[in-house]
Amino acid sequence: MLLAPDAPAASAWTTRMLIGGRPVPGQGEPVRVTNPSTGQVTTEFAGASLDQVRQAITAARTAFDHGTWPDLPPAERVAILRRFQARLVERIDELKALIVTETGVPVGSPALAFQVDNPIAQMPPMLDLYLRLPEIEDNPLTLDERLSPFGGMLQSLRRYVPVGVVTGISAYNFPVYIGLWKIFPALATGNTVILRPSPLTPLSTLWIGEVAAAAGLPDGVLNIVAEAGAEGAELLTTDPAVDMVTFTGSCGVGKKVAEQASATLKHVHLELGGKSAQIFLPDRVDQAGQAPIGVCMSHAGQGCVLGTRVFVPEADKPGVLAAMKASLQVLKIGDSTDRETLLGPVISEAQVQRCERYVRLAIEAGATVVAGGRRVDRPGFYFEPTVLDVPDNRNPAAQDEIFGPVVCVIGYRDIDHAIEMANDTRFGLSGYVHGKDARQALAVARRMRTGTINVNAFVNSANVSSGGHRESGLGRERGIEGIRAFQEIQCMNLGTAI
Repeated sequence: MLLAPDAPAASAWTTRMLIGGRPVPGQGEPVRVTNPSTGQVTTEFAGASLDQVRQAITAARTAFDHGTWPDLPPAERVAILRRFQARLVERIDELKALIVTETGVPVGSPALAFQVDNPIAQMPPMLDLYLRLPEIEDNPLTLDERLSPFGGMLQSLRRYVPVGVVTGISAYNFPVYIGLWKIFPALATGNTVILRPSPLTPLSTLWIGEVAAAAGLPDGVLNIVAEAGAEGAELLTTDPAVDMVTFTGSCGVGKKVAEQASATLKHVHLELGGKSAQIFLPDRVDQAGQAPIGVCMSHAGQGCVLGTRVFVPEADKPGVLAAMKASLQVLKIGDSTDRETLLGPVISEAQVQRCERYVRLAIEAGATVVAGGRRVDRPGFYFEPTVLDVPDNRNPAAQDEIFGPVVCVIGYRDIDHAIEMANDTRFGLSGYVHGKDARQALAVARRMRTGTINVNAFVNSANVSSGGHRESGLGRERGIEGIRAFQEIQCMNLGTAI
């Protein structure tokens, strides 16, 4: 294992797979983890081999088919998961150190709380919500239907049962948040899990394996494997022993996951990309100048729900652009370990190049760079906070997810024009409406085609679900729907004699 001087102390667990309840050294190709703040490799370890991924699937299958976990009373499963969560809280500083180094999120940024504190704090209310959900519900038979033609009475019930073996494939940007929201609801509902983190940010997820093992989870109930390539991920989406795949990542990869899972008709849950719109109504355009700050400080724009398309009245656009440029002057760009840093790096050199490419494409299609637009000349993977004056919504920078600190500003003629452009996208993950007139803002929100719409507010809660329409995904995460996603319905018809 190679460590750069700035790497935090790492236990053996951060480079071990969790298979069948035991820490196992990898036997596959090396996984190299780079600190995006410095561009240096901080950790190198052997990833899981394809055979080890098979072993993880077998362990999960055996634990589900022959173990006690699915048949435990819900309260007993939840008690074990509460111990798991409590241990995460006890060691949260270790987890934060790993996250700062492997993702590049600044230690003094609000995004760090969203990375670690927020998901850990959401697990107890999620477990409380699960315990409040009925295991069995009555199907609404009419009175006539309840009378059996053979004499006696009929009752029909919906029983919620676990899907089985669940494989989770996670994105690089928020590994703890994404990972815990796959692990906890899946396990609470009685499934067994194999989690495969992104090879760009695997350490925090592997570390979670140590905490899970210490919490007393039965062997094989949770398995975690990291790999350098994608062979294991493909096996996790195709193996007949797997019943469900939950994937968070890009639309392109999500489509491949769905295609691979279709051969065995697995349950598929997809949390994919977005190109979310922010509509500033005329009575709230005074706040539009701060929009890029929110995007850039949210993990350097590497968030699928961020409002990277900003729509303002055409007449107000010059003033808004000037205010945006001025607002970005306060953003200190720097190393993620510096507490004064507000804008850290993107994840990799490839992501810097992606930002550069889309700025170039935007200019070629008629856009003007108002602020930023270039990589930062320093070691690591930095891109300037960027505001683009985009003439129309068909610009490539307005249509594609860039996943960096890049905001497009587009003028609208009237409200209908703003809504038309906001809906002119293949995505449908999130959206934002800002307006003093609450009735008008709500009327605009109701016309937007997106899985979540935020009107003068943003809510992130274990009790509130999110999910995408169109190419932004299938299914919901969090809330009741996010729990039920890991269950399927068994209909039970019962007859009793008179």
